[in-house]
Amino acid sequence: MKVRVAVDAMGGDNAPVEIVKGAVDAVLARKDIEVILVGIEDRVKKELSNYTYPQEQIRVVHASEIIATEEPPVMAIRKKKDSSIVVAMNLVKHGEADAFVSAGSSGAILVGGQLLVGRIKGIERPPLAPVIPTEKGVSLLIDCGANVDARPSHLVQFAKMGSIYMENVVGIKNPKVAIVNIGAEEEKGNALVKETFPLLKNCPDINFIGSIEAREIPSGYADVIVCEAFVGNVILKLYEGVGSTFKRMIKQGLMSTAISKVGALLVQSAIKKTLKAFDASEYGGAPLLGLNGLVVKTHGSSKAKEIKNSIIQCVAFKEQQINEKIKQNIIIEE
Repeated sequence: MKVRVAVDAMGGDNAPVEIVKGAVDAVLARKDIEVILVGIEDRVKKELSNYTYPQEQIRVVHASEIIATEEPPVMAIRKKKDSSIVVAMNLVKHGEADAFVSAGSSGAILVGGQLLVGRIKGIERPPLAPVIPTEKGVSLLIDCGANVDARPSHLVQFAKMGSIYMENVVGIKNPKVAIVNIGAEEEKGNALVKETFPLLKNCPDINFIGSIEAREIPSGYADVIVCEAFVGNVILKLYEGVGSTFKRMIKQGLMSTAISKVGALLVQSAIKKTLKAFDASEYGGAPLLGLNGLVVKTHGSSKAKEIKNSIIQCVAFKEQQINEKIKQNIIIEE
């Protein structure tokens, strides 16, 4: 049984070239995936003609419109019914696809996810949850962009959904959950953190270990990092910026003198392996958890590798029945 992934072929800075390449790379890597490329048919098929791939694993669905990043999301979703985002999300809504992947407008994807795909009954707000690299492997940052004005009950649900995702998709048993704070003490933090902390502490469904300061995140101190979207987005962007700057500085340092260049040759493989672990594109996109179908948002600047990995991550989500497990866990709140 193939996992069917609808991919927005027109979304992102590098569409459709990198999107199509990523889709081809995904089906070449996995036989259990069917990719449905949604976009302007002649442009998508022109790109596909550059590759050799299993024909039965990729098909094209025409969508005549594109939602630009600067368009008001709600208006765009309602007016552009034949856009690649709306058409692809409707495939998920009607059960013709198991998941949706896009590098397009974040706002339109968040709005479309709730209006078209719809929330699981009992879920108050769906969070965006990217996996970020750490010293010990990866952690889940939840929420990183969907709910700027979250309430304590939202953060509790984020913690529960994040735990389910990390245990079943990433394979971390009894994942450690922490809330982002400015200190370790329980009485510290803003009003939201102070009100949420005791709720998480008394939640029997998660392994809550208390507060986490931003400097502790890269060490892998927690597996699930809970916060509202403003804080999460700042953490994510700083994380990405420091990571890319760090890589550039290492390369510049290694190439600065003749002796350092010789040293670089000796440690080249070790450095490549280490830097690869901190490459965000290795981990795919950010799932929008708590919807009736899987929606994955990737970076607007995504290249083929991130698109490929975003498509492949949909397989584990489907196989591990993440939505069914979320429904079982949240039902007690209804």
